[in-house]
Amino acid sequence: MKPTIRLSQEQVDAFHRDGFLAVESLTSPAEVAVLREVYDRLFSRDVGEDRLELAAVDDEGRETLPQIMNPEKYAPELDDTQARANALAIARQLLGPETERAGDHAIMKPPGHGAPTPWHQDEAYWHPGYEHAGISVWMPLQPAVPESGCMQFVPGSHRLPVVPHHLIDPDAHALEADDPVADEDAVAVPLPPGGCTIHHCRTLHYAGANRSAEPRRAYIMGFSVPAQPLAERRDYYWQRPEWHD
Repeated sequence: MKPTIRLSQEQVDAFHRDGFLAVESLTSPAEVAVLREVYDRLFSRDVGEDRLELAAVDDEGRETLPQIMNPEKYAPELDDTQARANALAIARQLLGPETERAGDHAIMKPPGHGAPTPWHQDEAYWHPGYEHAGISVWMPLQPAVPESGCMQFVPGSHRLPVVPHHLIDPDAHALEADDPVADEDAVAVPLPPGGCTIHHCRTLHYAGANRSAEPRRAYIMGFSVPAQPLAERRDYYWQRPEWHD
């Protein structure tokens, strides 16, 4: 599909200033409805090791923050959507024409007991032997508001180095930045279904617990330029040994 949107220069400048940007409509309501059906089908089936727990199960044994990596493996129709065409076009505006896909994932917060996604930088998960430049396009498939766990960001934090992180639970996969973020430093970004936020891989971000009556469905598309090897590997001591060679 061909892209149907283009960022204004004001939007591009805002992204580079703040490290994040909100777009009210990445795709049509009709495509959002189709994507929501695909999304719910994926979370109802067994996808093996590509389903990870970002947070521990609750006292009743229920999942609180399940994630599916590479969902397009199980639903190939996700490879050819208007949302993806527009997301790639935006990514190339922000990072340059050499920008390519860097993997999708889907995160679901169950209604009423969905756990918060802790404050973190995406690059804290990535290989410490390379210099990275990447973005994530985060698209909700229902209204995303603070009550359901919309995205929150610290403006300008993309200019920080990767800060120390820790695993929030030994049985889960979510990382959390060691230093807490003050409420007054966070900007919450509510979105309609099919809108999106775009954030840099070093932007500190968070999504609260889902206290609403509906699942909070988020589909995330990653994009990056080729990573460049560093002369000296950084020490990301918080990462699990199996994450990298």
